[in-house]
Amino acid sequence: MQDRVESLVKNYDLTARFIDNAAIASLATYLDTGRLRTQVVGVINANAPEIVREAARQLFEELPDLILPGGNAYTTRRHAMYLRDMDYFLRYSTYALLTGNNSVLDERLLAGLRDTFNSLGIPFGPTARSIQIMKNMAKEKVVAAGINQADFVDEPFDYIIRELSETDV
Repeated sequence: MQDRVESLVKNYDLTARFIDNAAIASLATYLDTGRLRTQVVGVINANAPEIVREAARQLFEELPDLILPGGNAYTTRRHAMYLRDMDYFLRYSTYALLTGNNSVLDERLLAGLRDTFNSLGIPFGPTARSIQIMKNMAKEKVVAAGINQADFVDEPFDYIIRELSETDV
């Protein structure tokens, strides 16, 4: 798992370039938001069970076929797995928020996800929708905590949604 500093230095090293002003500005922005990132992650972590539970409620209200017989969240076992997966997505999003780098999402979350979901017949659309709902709820919690300068909250959630949406099922 790389943070933004390590990722930037690695990219410049691979291309045998000196770090330029654009890179320095990018690092300065990342470092300036460090305390804010930790506060945002703290708010999300403190509210994680509620975010997952409420996002699942909204998802199943929007897409009730998921919890009806034949749906991917039908039966107690499958419903619990849906909640577990939503918790994973939220947790890994906080890792990416903290590091300012989405590589952890690729390495630890998305790498085998496509194959696993395809083999189990889990649709990507509802999964992407649940992540969108969690993003919205996380942002609401962050604003409610008095943190208004946290535009970076969208980044990991949008990245996961984009990756799932680009998957050919």
